[in-house]
Amino acid sequence: MNISAIQTFLTVVRTGNLNRAAEQLNVTQSAVTARLDTLEQSLGARLLIRSRKGASLTKPGYAFLEQAEVIVRSWENARARTSLPRGVTRMFSLVCHPTLWSCHGANWLAQVRRSHQGTAFEVWAGLQGDARRWLQSGMSDAALLPEPLSEPGIETREFDTDRIVQVATRPRSRTEWDPSYVYVDYGPAIRAQHAQTWPGEDTAASSYSSPDWALAHLLSEGGSAYLPQSLVADLLTRERLFAVEGAPEFTRRSFLSWRESSEAAFSWLVDGDTGLAAPP
Repeated sequence: MNISAIQTFLTVVRTGNLNRAAEQLNVTQSAVTARLDTLEQSLGARLLIRSRKGASLTKPGYAFLEQAEVIVRSWENARARTSLPRGVTRMFSLVCHPTLWSCHGANWLAQVRRSHQGTAFEVWAGLQGDARRWLQSGMSDAALLPEPLSEPGIETREFDTDRIVQVATRPRSRTEWDPSYVYVDYGPAIRAQHAQTWPGEDTAASSYSSPDWALAHLLSEGGSAYLPQSLVADLLTRERLFAVEGAPEFTRRSFLSWRESSEAAFSWLVDGDTGLAAPP
């Protein structure tokens, strides 16, 4: 099966149109059509309904989509590992949940890189389901997530805990509802704590899945939100943000999960010899 045919399939799915896919791939539309025909013949199934208006997935197309993404990622991973820079002997691939990168992942990976200069690193943003697939398929070595992974061949240890505090762009005490409140979705665990602590029926006007985006919103538009203490500590010191007096806090745990087969090459996964430390 030709990898370019699978890449073409994914590009058509993403753009929804053969012409736009051809432009992105810098090939002719007839080349796109030929690659799709070859792929469908190899699989023995029609993957796309093609028309002048665009292209849409068939039922077999939906079934193949996830596998196509895995195949292309595996190919890209293999190419990266076989073309390492001079002086680099191995590649470490990390999946990081978007809400954990700026608070934990970036600092930890910087420490690991300083201690293991013969290792190249790549980082992919992914959610729980993405991390599970990528670790099981061997595309990634480890994942930093808000919940542990429990799968055969995957080990997990608690990575860190963080305080989630309510902050505002002006000094104030706890109130039942702030019209400028920005909701941040940290996942099921904190979502449940938030609903129990704030049972009101009001809905936040703005919601984000990343604390970084919520912080940017606050600094631009004003308001209040629950953000990681480690993310806002400097802004609280400089009084660009203020802790909301009397507001309850939440505790967020993070977990590092990794492939057992990666332990021999990357011992820091198990022993945590480059564990998280506060940034200088």
